[in-house]
Amino acid sequence: MTTEKEPQHTLVVGCLVRNANDEILLIRHQKRGWEIPQGRVEEGENLIEALHREVREEAGIEIETGPLAAVWSKVTAPPAVIFTFLGRYLSGDLAPTGDSVEARWIAPAEALEEVSNKVMKDRLQVLLNFKGTINYRSYTLKPYQLLLERNLGGSSSTAG
Repeated sequence: MTTEKEPQHTLVVGCLVRNANDEILLIRHQKRGWEIPQGRVEEGENLIEALHREVREEAGIEIETGPLAAVWSKVTAPPAVIFTFLGRYLSGDLAPTGDSVEARWIAPAEALEEVSNKVMKDRLQVLLNFKGTINYRSYTLKPYQLLLERNLGGSSSTAG
């Protein structure tokens, strides 16, 4: 009898938050630089609760959850599935805490220039280009390589 190890994936949520001026919320992570608010789903927490908690912890604001826009599958260790949503600012003043050292509102075109991490830049680009169908991407790190891209509800393609 062979015993196979059960797959262990971390669940992560992220959100592209826009304010009334259509500016994008970016937080500056102490290691990864500028990115959208995101973080791990805690045990016993659903995706929407985790999303609201992460935005609150990293930026100090409350949001309205919009559509699920993209799902990312990181297949290199440690593996993770990242659910990224769109959201709207509701209330609060920007007050970063935890892993984020700064938070600010920025125009979408400038946001892409500020994000230097390849994975985060790609994620932001996909979210900014959301057209109503969920984008699925599978990737590896070291080096960052896109393995599969599929629009759920549309045609599929393989990257590489």
